[in-house]
Amino acid sequence: MSRAKMAAATLTAVLVVALAGCFGPKVQTIEPGLTYVDRVGGNGAVVAKGDFVIVHTTGWLMENGADGKLAKGKQLSSAAGDTITIRIGSNAAIPGLEKGVLGMKIGGTRELTVAPEHAFGADGRPPLVPANATIYFEVKALDIVKVDIQVQQEGTGAVAAVGDQIAVHYTGYLWENNALGKKFDSSLDRGEPIRFRLGANMVIPGWDAAFEGMKVGTKARIIIPPMLAYGRQGTPDGTIPPNSVLAFDVELVEIAGK
Repeated sequence: MSRAKMAAATLTAVLVVALAGCFGPKVQTIEPGLTYVDRVGGNGAVVAKGDFVIVHTTGWLMENGADGKLAKGKQLSSAAGDTITIRIGSNAAIPGLEKGVLGMKIGGTRELTVAPEHAFGADGRPPLVPANATIYFEVKALDIVKVDIQVQQEGTGAVAAVGDQIAVHYTGYLWENNALGKKFDSSLDRGEPIRFRLGANMVIPGWDAAFEGMKVGTKARIIIPPMLAYGRQGTPDGTIPPNSVLAFDVELVEIAGK
């Protein structure tokens, strides 16, 4: 190859690298103080409001570097393989994380920069997160999980909504090989339904999801995956083993005030 051709090839390679940098992932603003960059786009379902999404997150405090610019500092979380389940729109996680995961595709990786007003604010989360801390997250969206609701009798009464005080009769079973396994609890045995405020995290997440939108008088079987029940830990007394899928035969018997 002639020197001229070699020079031209070198110049072309340099231009390709430079252009790749120009057209690489761009910082996107969700709202002031909350930005993201999608490093991996993902090709699965899009995370929407109300979804239970399983994510792996690693967080760092953002600190002033030697040049005065914010840079990644102390790592806040790192457990390899550890995941959390977030219900988008439930306000169970910090606002910046919920808003930042919204719209991701399953399989994607997103980098979030979250200002204090979208994280832990002026109070921080001592001793780990100081006051007025900006946090950087790397988030991997792994899956969207759902409760399987098998309606056996449709009710005709009022519709349950988040914030309602509801009463439910239930019988709970381990769900094994796609069939009812060992019974572990029943309100019918006590002759008194369980009462709780819907969406207030008073029960396992799968229950909050299942009863929202259900009518009084409805009888159903709800099948709940482990991450929306007792997860990898199970119950301390061993009644529900780790990673158990649960089935509940339920009846929504009352909504207070409706």
